[in-house]
Amino acid sequence: MKVEELMTKRVVTVGFDDTLETVKDIFEQSGFHHLLVVEDRELQGVVSDRDLLRALSPFIDSVVETQRDVGTLNRRVHQIMSRKPVTLGPDADVSDAIQLFLAHRISCIPVVDAGFRPVGIVSWRDVLKVCSAMLTPSADEA
Repeated sequence: MKVEELMTKRVVTVGFDDTLETVKDIFEQSGFHHLLVVEDRELQGVVSDRDLLRALSPFIDSVVETQRDVGTLNRRVHQIMSRKPVTLGPDADVSDAIQLFLAHRISCIPVVDAGFRPVGIVSWRDVLKVCSAMLTPSADEA
């Protein structure tokens, strides 16, 4: 099976200078766990929801929130993103993705074309869904 068969094709991107407030809003509205950072349409990095949580004050949106806490929302994507992400092409095998997940401490792999432009994203959850479907007997087999 090829990565393009299980990847999420709807990717959301941000730029280097987008604020963490923008990232927070996107995560809250989309339900995604990873955003791809692009410049001139080329992949430059990845921001995860965990990266965001580490960068923001834990007091945001609480009764003890201070101006300093709110100020963490003004930090920029380039300050917290993971650079030089591990990537795959859409024609890579799912086994290649599994090997990358096992070899690196990552939870997603951006899928890029020959110009290093994002065309999708695959997470370890996507791989587990496929493995689960392969291991679960269908109604016909039961």
